[in-house]
Amino acid sequence: MKRFATQPGAPYPLGATWDGSGVNFALFSENAEHVELCIFDRPYGAQEIARIPLREQTDFVWHVYLPEARPGMLYGYRVYGPYRPEEGLRFNPNKLLLDPYAKAVTGPVQWSEAMFGYDPSADDHGGAIDLRMSTLDSAPGMPKSVVVEPAFSWGDDRRPAIPWHDTIIYELHVKGFTYLNPDLPEELRGTYAGLAHRETIRYLKSLGITAVELMPVHFFVDDWRLVQRGLRNYWGYNTIGFFAPDPRYAAFGPATAVAEFKTMVRTLHQAGIEVILDVVYNHTAEGDHLGPTLSFRGIDNQAYYRLMPGDPRRYMDFTGTGNTLNMLHPRTIQLIMDSLRYLITEMHVDGFRFDLASALARELYEVDRLSAFFEIIHQDPVISQVKLIAEPWDLGEGGYQVGNFPVGWAEWNGKYRDNVRRFWRSDPGQIGELGFRLTGSSDLYAHNGRRPYASINFVTCHDGFTLRDLVSYERKHNEANGEDNRDGTDANWSENFGVEGDTEDEGILRARFQQMRNFIATLFVSQGVPMLLHGDEVARTQRGNNNAYCQDNETSWMPWQWDDRQRALLEWTRRVVSLRKRNPVLRRRGFLEGRPAHNGEKDIAWLREDGRELTDADWADPERRVIGLWLSGAAADLVDREGRPITGETLVILLNASKKALAFHLPAVPEGRVWSLVLDSARPELQEGAAVYRGGAVYPLAPRSLAILQHATERPA
Repeated sequence: MKRFATQPGAPYPLGATWDGSGVNFALFSENAEHVELCIFDRPYGAQEIARIPLREQTDFVWHVYLPEARPGMLYGYRVYGPYRPEEGLRFNPNKLLLDPYAKAVTGPVQWSEAMFGYDPSADDHGGAIDLRMSTLDSAPGMPKSVVVEPAFSWGDDRRPAIPWHDTIIYELHVKGFTYLNPDLPEELRGTYAGLAHRETIRYLKSLGITAVELMPVHFFVDDWRLVQRGLRNYWGYNTIGFFAPDPRYAAFGPATAVAEFKTMVRTLHQAGIEVILDVVYNHTAEGDHLGPTLSFRGIDNQAYYRLMPGDPRRYMDFTGTGNTLNMLHPRTIQLIMDSLRYLITEMHVDGFRFDLASALARELYEVDRLSAFFEIIHQDPVISQVKLIAEPWDLGEGGYQVGNFPVGWAEWNGKYRDNVRRFWRSDPGQIGELGFRLTGSSDLYAHNGRRPYASINFVTCHDGFTLRDLVSYERKHNEANGEDNRDGTDANWSENFGVEGDTEDEGILRARFQQMRNFIATLFVSQGVPMLLHGDEVARTQRGNNNAYCQDNETSWMPWQWDDRQRALLEWTRRVVSLRKRNPVLRRRGFLEGRPAHNGEKDIAWLREDGRELTDADWADPERRVIGLWLSGAAADLVDREGRPITGETLVILLNASKKALAFHLPAVPEGRVWSLVLDSARPELQEGAAVYRGGAVYPLAPRSLAILQHATERPA
């Protein structure tokens, strides 16, 4: 093997750090007895060319400095210590381990029995299958960590810093969104470079979105059980590297993944679009006690994972994936904080959506919103200044925490999703809650000083039906996942309008597309931050699969060939986004209160179809399925640079989820003003201003429809 000159090095920073002269390697392991740094040949890492013992250890950090090392070097670790799973100790030097702080990784895992720390051929006597240590060397099939050159020409890059109340989020998958786009060069489809391409940005800008929320792009693993079935972990919620962008989305190979990611961020910033990352810090790809040994498990299992009290051979699982990261250990918290800071300072991202965020707040068993995780983030001068979004639930007891995260956090509002779906499905008893959901969910967020923009409003997301499937299927159809349709939720609150799945029935298709227009318009006129799932604007379908996490194929990919109905839905989406962006009363910073604004008008009023305001009895009526919302243009709660109030047009929003047409009496208007039609989901061909109505006139509100009108100056006859 090759010999390298060594120096003691330093315990900080963790990871592999190039200083212009050599590379410092530092790895935390509290319980290890010995650590070796393994160097591999380039470019593929097929051969191990050196093993270097790390003789220095400071505060449980093992370190060495190689003056001959350079960026591009491939490496991994072998960590020695006791192999006693029954005590939570799983050291096995036969397993090459990824550096938890690796800034780049080659890939993927080449699955075999060697990836497992135990001998999977052993008999399972009473569940003790993992007690016999494997002696197979995993290095030939393992990805390798890569030393990176941090230099990158960011130029004058500046974060767009879009205010929360002006933010419009578009959730997308890097590959799925770009892979079929014929306007992209073939070699860029499905990549970071494809997302940064001018044609992609042109489309995003035409939609009017202000931020892309990328599904996981940290280095992740395709589960062995999926690979054996010919599937992949398409969504990417199986992270094993919290610093490295996944090289599968690099157009020009693993060596360029970091630079391509940075270029993507810079290019999106130039277009005024923020980049929010969906990050998975609640668990890792190593799974349960029978999972592979890829990194953390072999470095220090007790430090990195929550182990079962009384049975440390097994893992506490609040995530449904087999393990939960140990947020009680300071080094695990440090890992996550270092990852977040790195992504902000070195990769210039603008925010994060935390997958199963409740798991991060569990101090012991219960969710504690004042846990160390939140305290550290709030005190951090870097992390606290970007957008922080929680998926406010996990799979453990008491894990559903919508509305309970602290100030400074926004949340995916699952209650918004469910109520809006049920209202438009014409379920009884939805009006009372709908009033809160349309106005920023003050019942969830006002009690602890938060604002309407704490609510990330969505009707669909990656997890569940697409918008088209929401109006086309009443049951999930996940057979292609290979789990006998047991996976995925059954609580979809969907309807199919008479036929399950695709149909050529014109009446059903008209009803479905009208319902999709209802959902899209409702989303963008609601207070809070709207989030649109990629492809919903063109009626993307997954053929009823509501858990397409393993479908890396046309089931999940964005279609770029559209029929006339799909094009019309895209145009509808652009219209409602434009309405939101030009009228500040739809994106308030504070909650509406039903009190007079600065011009003496109430900021909001709730209307019945006879034009009167709703009574307490109306709100409590389980059979009420129609409601009107009057918003004063003077209630925008924004001011210009001189401190003068910014106003918009007064709006009336009419929602009829019943199956009958209604004559809705419009409110009075000031002298010289009329109600001008903005849009009607039952008559999408009507353009803005195509019809006007005097105050007190009757508006013909079609069954299962939404209409929006605004004040306009009356034109002379």
